[in-house]
Amino acid sequence: MNASFWKNKRVLITGHTGFKGSWLTLLLRQMGADVTGFALPATTSPSLFEIARVGEGITSILGDIRDLALVERVVKDAAPEIILHLAAQSLVRYSYKHPVETYQTNVMGTVHLLEAIRQTPGIRAVVNVTSDKCYDNREWVWGYRERDPMGGHDPYSNSKGCVELVTEAFRASYFPVALYEAHGVAIASARAGNVIGGGDWAEDRLVPDILRAIVAGETVNIRSPHAIRPWQHVLEPLAGYVLLAEKLYEDGISFAEAWNFGPDDKDTRSVSWITNFLTKGWSQSAQWTVDSAPQPHEAHYLKLDSSKARQCLGWQPRWSLEEALKRILAWQQAFLAGADMKSYTLDDIEDYTRKMKG
Repeated sequence: MNASFWKNKRVLITGHTGFKGSWLTLLLRQMGADVTGFALPATTSPSLFEIARVGEGITSILGDIRDLALVERVVKDAAPEIILHLAAQSLVRYSYKHPVETYQTNVMGTVHLLEAIRQTPGIRAVVNVTSDKCYDNREWVWGYRERDPMGGHDPYSNSKGCVELVTEAFRASYFPVALYEAHGVAIASARAGNVIGGGDWAEDRLVPDILRAIVAGETVNIRSPHAIRPWQHVLEPLAGYVLLAEKLYEDGISFAEAWNFGPDDKDTRSVSWITNFLTKGWSQSAQWTVDSAPQPHEAHYLKLDSSKARQCLGWQPRWSLEEALKRILAWQQAFLAGADMKSYTLDDIEDYTRKMKG
């Protein structure tokens, strides 16, 4: 990441009130970007957006990505040079209960944004954030590569596969690489692993569920102890998105395609391993058990192959999974102690950027 590149760059972040969007907003503001955020109000209370005062120093617009006219107006008024699209319904289990909302938000929301981009001059780089779950999961032991087929068993995962297809269709139809000199817009998609970090209070996500139970003095109840996921601190993929945006802006022809940002193989761990680490790291008395009730389908084994990002972007993970989990525990304890969580979160960002430079 190049801080001088971002100085005074006009950036639109969709989904800036969410967990990942809040971290990204703080990261870009710390590098001097002129940020406009567009999103629904934060869906949890507390939220990182609220307690880290993410809205300070940016233009924060509350609205729905499903409203095409509003999206077009926001993009036109913000006149961004760079767009990072994170707005989404991002929960697998929620998608089973609310499939229409999930597809409307994820698929048509992306269509709306891409259509607004098509109508707005001056945009140079677009990073569309999808998910590692976009792939047709065969429960393979090796990582999925960017050219593997799209799929998705549940509505959320399938919607993200659809988003990838939509992105490719708009790129081929309206922003083809062969005509880059004419249109000047470079669009890429980014697929990350299971992101974790301080300030996540979402329902039905492993780390927030564990921390909620521990803080309440309750036994942690987990669903799939043997499920394997590509866990990574939220700053890992965000650094990838930022680096990708820089490359798209400077040399869009070479980078306007799909990219994986996943952890090292050694950090692709089981749910039970994560649970053990967090419960013992908090208190030796913390306990966990397995929920024996029937559960909706979720993938059991999922890994990403990020070789392309390592080789072509120079991106690589900087914090091990153990380091990420220790920082989450410290972040949560600081929050409970009444610390200034904006300063604390910015300090984490500064630590990470120093690690990148080192």
